[in-house]
Amino acid sequence: MPLQNRVQPTGDILAHPARGRFMGNRGILHDPDQRLTHRRWRHKAWVCCLLAFKSRRRPLMASGAYTELFFHDEAVALAAGHRPCGECRRADFNAFLDAADHAGPVADFDTRLHAARAIPRRFAQRRHLADAATLPEGCFILCDTGPALLWHGALYPFAPSGYGPAQTRPMGAVTVLTPAPTLTALRAGYTPEISLHK
Repeated sequence: MPLQNRVQPTGDILAHPARGRFMGNRGILHDPDQRLTHRRWRHKAWVCCLLAFKSRRRPLMASGAYTELFFHDEAVALAAGHRPCGECRRADFNAFLDAADHAGPVADFDTRLHAARAIPRRFAQRRHLADAATLPEGCFILCDTGPALLWHGALYPFAPSGYGPAQTRPMGAVTVLTPAPTLTALRAGYTPEISLHK
């Protein structure tokens, strides 16, 4: 039975068999029985990591250790409010913060990103409305059918197993899932790794 550690662009964390292309960390989110708790919103440094780094191996959801999360691709991680890890993805980390126009301690950026992605005391994802024409490639919006990626002039509906076929990019006001500081980085040229094929 899969563990509840697969993150969606909506911020939901599901039990799903696929691991995806990236791992994530936002602290210890699980109890000794490997069930998630509301602690998932306390930690402000939410990172997106490589699946393999320096031959490190660890059991999933070990007691007292951080909760290993998994994302289909980097666009999903960014929409959920994560940023590139400064250890295993140093070049991406530097490029992302530079594109986000951030200088100074990364903790300051994490505080700003947390305020943009989380609704205090509601344990929910903060979303906002925007004109679809103003949104950068690589961000997620929420459609009637669920989350969808804006990529190369098209719309790709997303499900836990991956993306559906390309659809026409919407026009007008849409609900945006990707946090505002990350939108800044995408507009400035940061390009997330996308896995369109299942």
